[in-house]
Amino acid sequence: MIWNWLRRHPLLVDVGLVVALLVLTIGASFHRDEPAAAYALGALQTLPLLWRRRRPLAVVIVVTVAVVATIALDYWLVPFQLAVALYTLAASTRTRAALLTAAVSIAATAIALAVGSSAFGDAAARVVFLVAAWLLGDSIRSRRAYIHEIEEKATRLEREREAEAQRVAAEEQARIARELHDVVAHALSVIVVQAAAADDVFEVDPRRAREPIQAIEQAARAALGDLRRVLGILQDGPEYEPQPGLARLDSLVERVRATGLEVDVEVEGAARPLPAAVDLSAYRIVQEALTNTLKHAGAAHATVRVRYGDELGLEIRDDGKGGGDANGGSGLIGMRERVAMLGGRVASGTRPEGGYVVTAQIPI
Repeated sequence: MIWNWLRRHPLLVDVGLVVALLVLTIGASFHRDEPAAAYALGALQTLPLLWRRRRPLAVVIVVTVAVVATIALDYWLVPFQLAVALYTLAASTRTRAALLTAAVSIAATAIALAVGSSAFGDAAARVVFLVAAWLLGDSIRSRRAYIHEIEEKATRLEREREAEAQRVAAEEQARIARELHDVVAHALSVIVVQAAAADDVFEVDPRRAREPIQAIEQAARAALGDLRRVLGILQDGPEYEPQPGLARLDSLVERVRATGLEVDVEVEGAARPLPAAVDLSAYRIVQEALTNTLKHAGAAHATVRVRYGDELGLEIRDDGKGGGDANGGSGLIGMRERVAMLGGRVASGTRPEGGYVVTAQIPI
């Protein structure tokens, strides 16, 4: 806790350090022959430390000059000021200018001590003390840089994790949106066509209206089951239905035939189990293509062709006016997204002989 407080109040730390060094210097200079000069040189060494964090290079130069002058006058008693200045410079930067300044400072101090009257052991101890202060600051700087790099890496990884979570959520939202579009669009298309048929025959023969009404009920129930499955709110029970696939293609075609649209199904190659994603996507592509035929084409006949091979081939064509979803509505966009995720390709457009065709190739 104390270290956190000190880091939050660097100015108070520097003021306290300067006051402590001034007191130490004054105490060491008290018995000198000319204490006033010792006090002045001690202050010149100590007061610049107030700016050591903002101007570490300049502080080292000023303190070194003061120290050399103090040694020349044989007043140098406390080596802590220059040690603090060197430590701060090493802890803040490792530029060529900082290294050169530190080297010149230590060398100048060593030369001044060698020329002066200091004993060799005392002089060597003070130089070693200055070198140790520099090495300690350099070690602290390296540790801070390492911690900063780790923190940046952790922050970057956290951002990447959040971006990945957002991407996964967006993909899931897009998947649910495609499923909802396919389910609701198909069910509503069947319901609209059957409701129109019921309305047409109700006044002529009310009993004949029962069949389209029953078809509406079946389409609504099927859509409700699919919606519950897509939204994940259906509990295990008798109404549960597995993910739709080509195995349910016949029931899909029967619902479309009930609207009055003639639909033929052609299968080429031996049917075989498909990966769940391929099976579901193939079913939804056929469903969306038939839904577009009901909504836009005004067709009387449609053909669904399924081809098994190295790839799963789908072709849905009709004899309508070729409107389809040609303007790039959400249905075709959903088809393209489904097939693209599986590494396949899809194409759609009008046929030269009339009508509309949707083709898809999906790797198995």
